Amino acid sequence: METTPLFEQENMTVLNLGLEVFNDAVNMQGATGVHIDWRPPAGGNLRLIEIIERLKELG
Repeated sequence: METTPLFEQENMTVLNLGLEVFNDAVNMQGATGVHIDWRPPAGGNLRLIEIIERLKELG
């Protein structure tokens, strides 16, 4: 796999949110990647997010 100039910088760490396969691609190019398993609140369900926000206001 060919590297790009972006990944040729020294002491660079890539922060990856979401799909781990993107972090794998960073690591395969020789860069340091940190994967964070992030998911949207309530699975992205807007109605549930609204309910959660209202509960936060009450607490």
